[in-house]
Amino acid sequence: MRARDLVADYPVVTLDTPILDAARLMAEQDLPGLIVQGDEGFTILSGTEALRLAVPRYIADDPALARVVDEAHADTFMEALGGRTVREALPRDRRELPVTDPDATVLEMSALMARTRTPLVAIVEDGRLLGAVTLERLLDRMLGT
Repeated sequence: MRARDLVADYPVVTLDTPILDAARLMAEQDLPGLIVQGDEGFTILSGTEALRLAVPRYIADDPALARVVDEAHADTFMEALGGRTVREALPRDRRELPVTDPDATVLEMSALMARTRTPLVAIVEDGRLLGAVTLERLLDRMLGT
């Protein structure tokens, strides 16, 4: 089984897409992340990367503080995302991109997801996006469900 057998259409955003729009798209379509068309090709924005922008660093560093913030004030953290973009949510340090070609095997895609800690892989051929393979689709195929 190869990536070409599992690939499906998948939403794409750009580096300049507002992060709130990206988060809304993930929530509405129950997606683990989005493919990002960047300056140097494609990458993946995971839902946790988008969420990282909404959680103040001092709370991420000390989870006990999260317990003392009531829901009304927690909602204001999402408002802080206004005007921020996908570019700001992506990690600054260069990392391996969760991108492969249509001939990748199930094991190769699994290893790529594990290494990059990303629940989807963009499938690209000759610089053109074919779609993505999600962790869910990969597991369904591996488990025969």
